[in-house]
Amino acid sequence: MTNGLTQLRRRADSFIEGQRIQYAITGLILLNAVTLGLATVPTITSQFGGLLQIIDVAIITCFVIELGLRLFAQGWRFFLSGWNVFDFLVVGVTLIPATGNLSVLRTLRVLRVLRLVSVVPAMRKVVNALLMALPGLGSIGALLLLVFYVASVMSTQMFGAHFPEWFGSIGASMCSLFQIMTLESWSMGIVRPIMEVFPLAWIFFVPFILLTSFAVLNLFIAIIVDAMQHMQAEENAHIEEDAHHERKAISHELNALRNEISAMRALLEKDRPTGKV
Repeated sequence: MTNGLTQLRRRADSFIEGQRIQYAITGLILLNAVTLGLATVPTITSQFGGLLQIIDVAIITCFVIELGLRLFAQGWRFFLSGWNVFDFLVVGVTLIPATGNLSVLRTLRVLRVLRLVSVVPAMRKVVNALLMALPGLGSIGALLLLVFYVASVMSTQMFGAHFPEWFGSIGASMCSLFQIMTLESWSMGIVRPIMEVFPLAWIFFVPFILLTSFAVLNLFIAIIVDAMQHMQAEENAHIEEDAHHERKAISHELNALRNEISAMRALLEKDRPTGKV
């Protein structure tokens, strides 16, 4: 009985992890994204609202069946994978009844589109790289926050009296400096009016822009790229290790086959007639 159940689980796992099933799930996710977008258009929902609802129910049913088969095939190992837990939560949230005070949960149906991240390997690789880069990003974020704090205190003291709307407090200064960092209307909107009162204000703003917009933000990109390269190197190392084990196994099989051939040849030579009278 146990062997039969194990065999059934293996078949279910090979079926649900098959390429065709994965393509079908990806197609359903994309279709669901389209139907959820169409459901926001009043003219379409007035004519095809019933059809869109039927498609939505059919898609969520397929998702539930897929997760059920995956859970049956993998057992408790299902929850050891972060991507499985992610899929489980995304689908589970959309199953919560969205009635009464919980009607706002209907908007969470769009979270099912995020399953593309767990289904598409390239997207999983990017997310894994971002997660791997979080410690480094935290350090850079702390550095950026420190720069913002120092610059906010300085700008509040220098410009707060004349421009209280932009630099009247540390909070207002941080907001204005963030706008300057993003280069959104920083020149004509903030800096040039300040320079009419303080002509040398550019000595403060130009280094701030160079430090935050170009130096620190590029460090974010560098850390993420380094994490992706590290992941690629680990993946290549695993592939090389698997290939090495495979070559080693083939070498052992060839050696065993040579030994068998040598033993058979020795037996044949031993049993061969000598030809003496």
